[in-house]
Amino acid sequence: MSIITTVEQLKAIYDGVSEASVAKVTSGLTAEYRQMIEMAPFVALATVGPEGLDCSPRGDLGGVIRVQDEKTLLLPDWRGNNRIDSLLNIVRDPRVALMFLIPGSNTAIRVNGKAVVSIDPELLASFEMDGRHPRSVTVVTTQEVYFQCARALMRSDLWNPERFVDPKSLPTPGTLLKAAKADFDSETYDREWPERAAKTMW
Repeated sequence: MSIITTVEQLKAIYDGVSEASVAKVTSGLTAEYRQMIEMAPFVALATVGPEGLDCSPRGDLGGVIRVQDEKTLLLPDWRGNNRIDSLLNIVRDPRVALMFLIPGSNTAIRVNGKAVVSIDPELLASFEMDGRHPRSVTVVTTQEVYFQCARALMRSDLWNPERFVDPKSLPTPGTLLKAAKADFDSETYDREWPERAAKTMW
């Protein structure tokens, strides 16, 4: 196996960066970037900490993130598995990266920045859903905002319903758990999960 070990070797096999690839990067949100982010119901949040890296999916009805201003994004932390890997990383290392996806669009929006975890009562209350509010809100200060080349989503044909996979052809969450822990009751977990999730969405 041939391994690249230096920056010079890597750059030697890739052509120069196009003008558009550089020009698209802004430090804050343009009106157009803001529009894209506010339309995105899904974002992947990448963080880094002493134990390593983490990438967490986040989704919400309408926009997944609230835009406070051209440099500030607000991401409520709704119900999950309580591992809080992302939050643990942020309180120790503020660097974050986000990738927003909009169903039907091949243009993904990327944000790099720094974040803090807020438990300000008024901020938490402002995100109330079904009488509940998040336990914390991740406040992101943007440093770089840009759109991703569409080729990856085009190659994957991600939004084509004809290519959607039948969930019944995949292992269930219970099956995945049982593979990691042989005595896990996968049937009960899979049977109870839909109702449990519906009651604890927020």
